[in-house]
Amino acid sequence: MVKDGYFYALGFGVVAAILWHFTGSIALTAIPVILVLFFLWFFRDPTRTIPQGADLIVSPGDGVVTESNWVETKSGSRLRISIFLSVFDVHVNRSPISGTVTVCEYRKGEFLNAMNKDSAMLNEQTLIVIDNGVYEVSFKQIAGLLARRIVCNLKVGDKVERGERMGLIKFGSRVDVLMPADVDLRVSKGDRVVGGSTVLAVLPADAEAYGTVAQAVGA
Repeated sequence: MVKDGYFYALGFGVVAAILWHFTGSIALTAIPVILVLFFLWFFRDPTRTIPQGADLIVSPGDGVVTESNWVETKSGSRLRISIFLSVFDVHVNRSPISGTVTVCEYRKGEFLNAMNKDSAMLNEQTLIVIDNGVYEVSFKQIAGLLARRIVCNLKVGDKVERGERMGLIKFGSRVDVLMPADVDLRVSKGDRVVGGSTVLAVLPADAEAYGTVAQAVGA
């Protein structure tokens, strides 16, 4: 359980107690009680099995793959995977690879529906780039229509492990992952993925030849 869930649940629990004390109405009290249960469920943080092996890129979040396409950047072609997290998904985010955080940048923005392709550029978001010494992978936590707060626990210079918890996005949202174009893709549009456990792609043996995504973070 993410600690935020306890705060939300406690607040609505107090409301429920007050309503019951002053009104004795089961119908009125049921509303905040249902919200207590919802927040305890929404902020769940299940244990995940992290796949082992060299050059694996795992999903940073739970959800459904909505896009899988190549984008052109200053550093050449890159593969972008977009994952939509509905309000029913676990919203704890995890690092897609092991390495060192070289970029951690929060950007204010709009709150378009996360399914909108423009949300990747216009919405509130946090951009993280991780360098493992051979290649870099960047990913974005992107706020959606309902999301109003992105939590990122990383800072530049931090060392992270593949699948390590690094933050969350509250309520509906999206995560984008940008990786070298010649990866061996393991998912496709419509697939459901699990944060920290589902392998999105495997880097080729000569991944070093494909450079980095450092200049492509705005793609």
